[in-house]
Amino acid sequence: MEESENDVSRRIMFTVHKGLPREGPGNRESTARALGLIDDLPAAPDVLDIGCGPGMQTVDLAALLPSARIQAVDAHAPFLADGARRAEAAGCADRIEFNVGDMRALEFAPKTFDLVWCEGAAYIMGIAEALMAWRPLLKTGGCLAFTEAVWLTEDPPQTLFEWWQAEYPAMGDAQATLDKVTNAGYELLGHFVLPEVAWWDDYYKPMEARIAALRVELEGDEPGLAALEEHQREIDYYRRWSRHYGYLFVVARLSS
Repeated sequence: MEESENDVSRRIMFTVHKGLPREGPGNRESTARALGLIDDLPAAPDVLDIGCGPGMQTVDLAALLPSARIQAVDAHAPFLADGARRAEAAGCADRIEFNVGDMRALEFAPKTFDLVWCEGAAYIMGIAEALMAWRPLLKTGGCLAFTEAVWLTEDPPQTLFEWWQAEYPAMGDAQATLDKVTNAGYELLGHFVLPEVAWWDDYYKPMEARIAALRVELEGDEPGLAALEEHQREIDYYRRWSRHYGYLFVVARLSS
């Protein structure tokens, strides 16, 4: 049976992302900077990493919070296997539990976590929806940290704007994201835009190398090659127009 366009896109997406260090922009320095915006975590906090992907930031959190107990959840089991191997290599596997799960229906008791973390995945639900859905999981005074794609200028090139409208029509500017946080009953602790290096070193550079290798592997697979070039287009747009958009890292506390 012939693959649908959606099936091809999904197949190529998982093929491109297989084995990548990260599933979105980010780096240890940014994770540490965001964590540094919280000054009152317990000595041994309970942490939930939602949409953890292959676990790079999960392991960074374990290193930065050496007494933390971390639950890491993702819908894609192969990513979790990568995360478990990474945690084992880093010597923190005994403090991280990787589980397959749906961020829309997380099976944790209310008021379980001191910190809920989500780098690059909250958009799947929608920021406002995620903020409300994850509130009950936080202990009194608990904190939430997440990243979100935002516009950095008011006049992005039309080609870029139309591409993002197709990929993520809910994308707004930084203030729109911050307003969603306060409207959901959180107190803002701080925010910053990820540096460009956080897009390249552990995300786009390894992805671009993977794309180059796949062009050879997929020779003759025209639908697959066409889908592959969409991933290259994403990288090319950031290389050309990064000043117009970025990822906002937001840290907030649940208001009492």
